[in-house]
Amino acid sequence: MQRNTRQRAAILETLSRQDDFRSAQQIHEQMKSAGETVGLATVYRNLQALARSGRLDLLVAGDGESLYRQCEDTGHHHHLVCRECGRTVEFLAPKLESAMTAIAHDHGFTDVDHTLEVFGLCEDCASAAEDAGDADEPAANDDEDPAR
Repeated sequence: MQRNTRQRAAILETLSRQDDFRSAQQIHEQMKSAGETVGLATVYRNLQALARSGRLDLLVAGDGESLYRQCEDTGHHHHLVCRECGRTVEFLAPKLESAMTAIAHDHGFTDVDHTLEVFGLCEDCASAAEDAGDADEPAANDDEDPAR
């Protein structure tokens, strides 16, 4: 049973205003900007405890940094994460769950747990990247002779 402290409440309040995953340092900076007096070690400790209890989602980035966000769904779920803006969508995948359980069973594994994050570009970032790509291409000019 976790104690509800002022610091823990402030961390949860800060995360409730975010849609994407944030590092402990980013969360700490946001809290300081909002006038909260809390140490970085306290933020780390509380984030880890909240993630263990299932109140926060934990994502380990490619560089090994732990990132956190408040769960929308308290049950087992997975994430689609935009590589560009960090937008995160939670999703359920019952067929995937069945397949993973069957694969584990086929290999003699029991008491299986897993996490799944799918990284890509959200619709907005994909459109922006496509628009930027169009802007980088030189306009075709039929009057120019390529041999010149």
